[in-house]
Amino acid sequence: MHGFLSRDGMPPADLLAAARAEVRSYAVELVDDRVVEITTGFTLRLAGDRTVRARRLLLATGAVDELPDIPGARERWGRDFLHCPYWPRLGGSRSADRGARTGPGSVDHAHLFRQWSDDVIFFAHTYPITASERAALAARGVQVVDGLVARFSVVDDRLNAVQLTNGDAIARAAVFIRPTLHARNGGLIDSLGCEVDQGGFVRVDATGRTSVLGVWAAGNVANPRAQVITAAGEGSAAAIAINADLVDEDLRNARQSFPRQEQAVTRSTMRPKGTHDQNH
Repeated sequence: MHGFLSRDGMPPADLLAAARAEVRSYAVELVDDRVVEITTGFTLRLAGDRTVRARRLLLATGAVDELPDIPGARERWGRDFLHCPYWPRLGGSRSADRGARTGPGSVDHAHLFRQWSDDVIFFAHTYPITASERAALAARGVQVVDGLVARFSVVDDRLNAVQLTNGDAIARAAVFIRPTLHARNGGLIDSLGCEVDQGGFVRVDATGRTSVLGVWAAGNVANPRAQVITAAGEGSAAAIAINADLVDEDLRNARQSFPRQEQAVTRSTMRPKGTHDQNH
């Protein structure tokens, strides 16, 4: 929730609970279930064996961080094992950036952290750091530690050190990573046939419209860089577009249902100026 104006640091579950309560006040039904299949015509089969039909779909399934297979990493994730330099308020404590299982962007990540602290260590882990990258880090005072990370040492429920496979323990108060992000698919995106980019994220236009007629997407399923406040804005834009699309469809259907009435209106508007109905 960091970066969400007036909600900074709020537990996401609290925001979700408040949002659901607000939605229920408008007599909207919320279904606590999981979509397991979407068939032609937007028929959604739920895990609870219920079937729901929809005229339009908005995909907001989010994304998943791929974390390194290091003991303690998953347990510390979101606490003192993080990915964003703008979130934690570490003050003058020691911080570390690690380039495990990431691309060249991990080095850029380290330079970004250097803006916030003069005590930054780059743990190479499995990343093949180049000579030029090493030189650039040295120029900014970022120490490079080679060798594989074995585990995170935790004392009193706080990160204490990063332990390497060679037995060394590097004292750190926080570890940062630039993880690989995957769109949460669950097979639904594939079954719909939505066009995706090389990273598997759904391609959308400015309103969130996908390549499949009647399907929109918002948030991290389409935009890996979107924070919660950004995803909320994208959801709002998609909702407006979906509503407008439904209005257009209703208008087309109404015109098809009353062709004679429409023709009569057309003849009336085309009557030459100055003519009058004989029965008038």
